[in-house]
Amino acid sequence: MVDPDEQRRAILDQWERSAAGWRVRRAELQRVAAPVSQWMVEAIAPQPGETILELAAGPGDTGLMAAELIRPGGRLISSDASDAMLEIASERAHELGLEDVVEQRRIEAEWIDLPAASVDAVLCRWGYMLMTDPGAALRETRRVLRPGGRLALAAWGTAAENSWASAGADAVRRLLGQPPPDPAGPGMFAFAAPGRLEQLLEDAGFTEPLVDSVDLRFVHPSFQHWWEARLDCAVPFADALAGRPEADVQQVRTELERALEPYRTDDGGLAIPGRALVAAARA
Repeated sequence: MVDPDEQRRAILDQWERSAAGWRVRRAELQRVAAPVSQWMVEAIAPQPGETILELAAGPGDTGLMAAELIRPGGRLISSDASDAMLEIASERAHELGLEDVVEQRRIEAEWIDLPAASVDAVLCRWGYMLMTDPGAALRETRRVLRPGGRLALAAWGTAAENSWASAGADAVRRLLGQPPPDPAGPGMFAFAAPGRLEQLLEDAGFTEPLVDSVDLRFVHPSFQHWWEARLDCAVPFADALAGRPEADVQQVRTELERALEPYRTDDGGLAIPGRALVAAARA
């Protein structure tokens, strides 16, 4: 049985070590993810003077889009459990000239260190699904929201709908001797089952749940670019290959390139579909 605290430490370690890759690739990742961020910001409809909390902010792009809309007098609390990710978000806020609106805070979403009913809206893009106890995090989210406050979140659809991340996964696990992922544990596709998001929101006490999807396209100029991005941003994948004989690494590369061949473009690049789930609800 997995120890929850050990699991939390392992997840945090992965994000601390992946931050360098996310810093380098932040702009290209946000070009893909921008429609999701836009949906979420529109769902909470930020108003001047409001306080917005972003959980698991990572590079902070979604919250920073909302920060533009809460001037004058508003405040964005851009939070993450990873200090390295907070640094990236802080740098981005500085680049955009939003230091007067943005406050960086280290916050664990399962026990949010804020008073009850202290924020108007919460954003969390691709965060809850990776948490050890997403139900606890959603209950905490509702606790800190003012009555009628708005929540917008994003998760991922099924593995089949996100070949950019899942193509060849079974073959790679077999080559590397890895066990299949725990379907009940945290992970990219933990919320993909029909009705899962609605149930989580209702169990946490939210009302008016709305779940939708946003189709995305991951474009890479070459397989090599996709491979390098995967190594930079997916620490578990990089860890699985670290120290392996070169022949093993090449075998994995070959398997993944074969799996992604259906998405090859005429110029030799890749255009791979993805589907995000997006949801909104009220406290």
